[in-house]
Amino acid sequence: MVIANLISYILVLTGALNWGLYGIFNFNLVSMIFTGPRTIGAIIVYSLIALAAIWLVISPIITNGALKLMGNREVREERT
Repeated sequence: MVIANLISYILVLTGALNWGLYGIFNFNLVSMIFTGPRTIGAIIVYSLIALAAIWLVISPIITNGALKLMGNREVREERT
């Protein structure tokens, strides 16, 4: 679940960056990478970003409000 959350955050931030570039500079980064806004690659990226956003909305509901970004780490005490 931690890996899914991290990947989702990266994808959603990529989508937000793309929207910011498009809004400010009229430059669509995804369509430039895939040479067109309606190519198969661009559609897949847009779909993955949408699924990542949906996951970030649903994930805290599934885990009772906790959105984990780090795994469980045990704290070890050093004995002297």
